Amino acid sequence: MSSRRPLREQYLQLKVLRLIDQNPLMGPRDLARRLGTTVRTLECCLGSLDGMGWLRFDSLPSPENLRKRVCRLLTPAGLEAKVSLTRAVLQRKLAECEALKAEIEALQTEAAGASE
Repeated sequence: MSSRRPLREQYLQLKVLRLIDQNPLMGPRDLARRLGTTVRTLECCLGSLDGMGWLRFDSLPSPENLRKRVCRLLTPAGLEAKVSLTRAVLQRKLAECEALKAEIEALQTEAAGASE
């Protein structure tokens, strides 16, 4: 299921799930800033995660003011998805790392051959 989504989308979803797991009360602006994305992009991602049943939104009364704070919680399916996404992203990153190592090795060989 998760392997059909593009890596960029998977990586963003994983980062969102990880941040929310660490701090469910973090506001959307803070989340977007820490992710290096816009609030609108974050809202789209949160909407898709909610649509997949990976997040649950709860309202908590805030003692500082009368507005309610939104608490984002990972559902059991969200926790499973976080593990699945972590594995998928890690597998791709390791493959990229191996490809980079091979490219670096080839460049070093080429550079050593050119200097002789």
